Amino acid sequence: MSDARSHELFINGKWRAGGSRATLPVINPATEKVFASVASATVSDLDETLASAERSRNAWSSRPAKERAEILVAAARVLATKIEAAARDLSAEQGKTIAEATGEYTRAVETLEWNGRHAEELSASIPMAPNRMIVPEPLGVVAAFTPWNYPAVLIARKLAPALAAGCPVILKGAEETPSVAVHIVESLRQAGVPDGVVNLVFGVPVHISRHLLSSPIVKVLTFTGSTAVGKQLAMLAANNLQRCILELGGHSPVIVCEDADLAKTIPAISEYKFECAGQSCNAPSRIFVARSRYEEFLSRMTEAVRKIRIGLPDDAATDMGPMANARRIEAMQRLTKDAVERGARIETGGARLDRPGFYWPPTILTGVPKEARVLHEEPFGPILTVAPFDALEEAIEEANATEYGLAAYFFTDAADTQRKLTNSLSAGAVSVNYLKGVSADAPYGGVKQSGYGYEGGEQGVRSFQILKMVNGLSSFG
Repeated sequence: MSDARSHELFINGKWRAGGSRATLPVINPATEKVFASVASATVSDLDETLASAERSRNAWSSRPAKERAEILVAAARVLATKIEAAARDLSAEQGKTIAEATGEYTRAVETLEWNGRHAEELSASIPMAPNRMIVPEPLGVVAAFTPWNYPAVLIARKLAPALAAGCPVILKGAEETPSVAVHIVESLRQAGVPDGVVNLVFGVPVHISRHLLSSPIVKVLTFTGSTAVGKQLAMLAANNLQRCILELGGHSPVIVCEDADLAKTIPAISEYKFECAGQSCNAPSRIFVARSRYEEFLSRMTEAVRKIRIGLPDDAATDMGPMANARRIEAMQRLTKDAVERGARIETGGARLDRPGFYWPPTILTGVPKEARVLHEEPFGPILTVAPFDALEEAIEEANATEYGLAAYFFTDAADTQRKLTNSLSAGAVSVNYLKGVSADAPYGGVKQSGYGYEGGEQGVRSFQILKMVNGLSSFG
């Protein structure tokens, strides 16, 4: 397996170094220092991974769903025993607080268990009419690409439904957060997943994606990440007509109506926005406030944001740790500079902290002109824009004025306003007086440039299945 400083590949049931012995550095974002390494797969490693997954395909797909389910539930129990140590590893690699990392692993355990609990029923034949039924069958080998921001949750949301459906998986873990993939895959190994059914590779992302998706062995691509990379992967997948499940970028609006309870609204926005230093596709990023409440909202929101304690992620007193890497700091600087040069005002934050680590403070911008990049480019960091609106139609128009459509939020108790906003906002998920992560039983997916396909719940398992229509049988027994 791996130790705390060196993470390996997992191919055909064995932990091993890459064929060339080459490794990539893992950097602690709180110190900017290399503290670990991760193996880098060669073309030969990838070929062996493909062959291993393909060899396991028939045996795993024909294995009774009840047995696949038992392995997933067992893996959830194994992973649950590792949460404390695994959360510390994740915090050191990614920069999120121990509390955030612990909560994320708890959600990953719930996802493994939910898919295990429902694998049998979602693999059963579905009667449709006399002499007609649907038989769910696994699609085949899955290539799963996961990011560094919520690696535990997103790995579980890809591995668990694919395995429940009967598909072997080649997981390309994030090189920035390798311990997460290692802990989850090792939990599956300890739970008894057969050799070849789960494989784990790391390396140069573009090389791995091109090689895996050029193979006809791979039948499904599942990816969470930026819209730009998602489009590139979809183009590669098109050559072999691989099914794609893409959860891509977001730029989520929040509409705060005149009747909103600010005592509840402001903490809800602040806590969810600045979790993981704002590095979440569905984190709120553009706030639109009814003009009659704007000044009060801005004052109270700014006050709340200034109280967020920034510090080392393993310090229990810390509310927000560093950003994950230097690229995100550069993006915050670029977006803030562009907005200010176009006339925006910085209410709080707005500059990198003068200390070791990739620390950017919670930032609120107001008076942001419509052409500013921060209103069109996903910030993926702790930047919020706040603007007033006069009519609800204006707020809806501004909320929808982006190419993204992953999540949207609003705060009001008026039933007619709730109905209007629910029907008018262009997003895959709309939340009313509520900002929280997605539960294991809920399907989740975006619209517009935020992707297509679903993860989570029944639809998440169906994403990895062929729904074969069978007609004319005299008996379904």
